[in-house]
Amino acid sequence: MSKRSAGLLIFRRKDGRLEVLLVHPGGPFWAKKDAGAWSIPKGLVDDGEDELAAARREVEEEIGTRICGRFERLGEYKQRGGKIVIAWSVEADADIDVSAIASNTFALEWPPRSGTMKEFPEVDRAGWFALAEANGKILEGQKAILSDFAAQVAD
Repeated sequence: MSKRSAGLLIFRRKDGRLEVLLVHPGGPFWAKKDAGAWSIPKGLVDDGEDELAAARREVEEEIGTRICGRFERLGEYKQRGGKIVIAWSVEADADIDVSAIASNTFALEWPPRSGTMKEFPEVDRAGWFALAEANGKILEGQKAILSDFAAQVAD
């Protein structure tokens, strides 16, 4: 069975326009990448775990904020590597200060084959983006999430 991730497309209304929150992955591989590198906050669903509960847990781990609100399922999105991302949209219930995110970390041997383990944040930054700008920032495999969200809010 394919690995499954769950995440939230958090949005807000500001100055008459919609903005979505995207996160940038931490670590040396992503350090100099911008366009096509951002993602919705998401992570793996544990065996037997409710998918929406997993999405909410992962968001809290990646940005340090518990999200409440009305969650609208957007769909399931197969990624290039075979992983399935399950996404919900939710309007931010508070103003999330992207400059103050607090992410969990992961350990990685860096530099490679050095024998030295270093800690890196899972998410090194977050940002609010209008849909058109978000479309240029988000990973190719997640662009359909933005399209489905645009259709959802248009209804």
